[in-house]
Amino acid sequence: MLGTRELEINLGPQHPSTHGVLRVKLKLDGETIVESDPVIGYLHRGCEKLGENRNYIQTEVYTDRMDYIAAINENLVYIEAVERLLGVEAPPRAQYMRVILAEFQRIASHLVWLATHALDIGAMSVFLYCFREREEILDLIEGYCGARLTTNAVRTGGMRLDFPEGWLGSAKAFCDEFPVRLKEYDTLLKTNRIWMGRTKDIGVITGERALAYGLTGPCLRASGVNYDVRKAMPYEVYSEIEFDVPLGSVGDTYDRYLVRLEEMRQSRLIILQAMEKMPQGPVMNKVPKRIKPPAGEVYVVNEGPRGELGVYLVSDGTDTAARCRFKSPCFVNLQALPELAKGHMVADIVALIGTLDIVLGCIDR
Repeated sequence: MLGTRELEINLGPQHPSTHGVLRVKLKLDGETIVESDPVIGYLHRGCEKLGENRNYIQTEVYTDRMDYIAAINENLVYIEAVERLLGVEAPPRAQYMRVILAEFQRIASHLVWLATHALDIGAMSVFLYCFREREEILDLIEGYCGARLTTNAVRTGGMRLDFPEGWLGSAKAFCDEFPVRLKEYDTLLKTNRIWMGRTKDIGVITGERALAYGLTGPCLRASGVNYDVRKAMPYEVYSEIEFDVPLGSVGDTYDRYLVRLEEMRQSRLIILQAMEKMPQGPVMNKVPKRIKPPAGEVYVVNEGPRGELGVYLVSDGTDTAARCRFKSPCFVNLQALPELAKGHMVADIVALIGTLDIVLGCIDR
């Protein structure tokens, strides 16, 4: 007599907490989630097919439009795939420059994640604090390549230019100040009982289940699985730099927060080491103006802020890829949402979408 009828509702695709045009079909028993079904495809990007109808140089500009919160990481993995096809390698100084910029982009991406995730759960101040530091990083990126969001900073065979005068000094000043800022975020949130109540034991996933879903990045490492492409399959000069891979133990929303917070600390250490070890020398190798790799195929992976980024290219000997495919960590990680959400309250779906750190441009690529 007191039973409730299951109700089906839509969250999104226009809801701001879905972090883009994501629609989630929810089946509710009262306010408890019985089923959740993410629906994608509203963005209509077509970057992969564009990559098969533009030459290799023209295609690079589409990579920073996919995960636009981490454009340099997307640029880098695509350029590495083209270089592998060509059989060329960037000079040592350019490789260090790539690592410095990629880690700054990782920090900036995690700051956007923390700002929006905290705002979704009701912590307004953290949003303002995180964007304060992100603006400083975007100033550095703009100072190098002239763009703040869609950067297009990496080139086949190296980097387009060396760091301008004074750039490394500004980068060092940011790294010196950043630990104090990180402590501010952590203090604001750990002393907030609402934040703790809405993240601890919410969306728990074991390491075994995370692997079964194919999760990568912080979502996997928060469940205790030690897998980071920078350690497992080092690229550029990561093998010459010392850093730790932070791991969680519970696999809940709070652990995913702790892992990303520690990743920002580790990225800062990577940047400082790279700036110290970076040699003098050229930043660009000789490559043909018209890039026409020999026939063949490659698959290259990098560790992006959201997980494993992959690029699969097939060359038929022309200046346009015969096949161009991108592996999106956002696309893979999103499929775990139904398991994370089942049995939680409808208000928790907002925290769970945020904890996955998805970018719809990367999913609807």
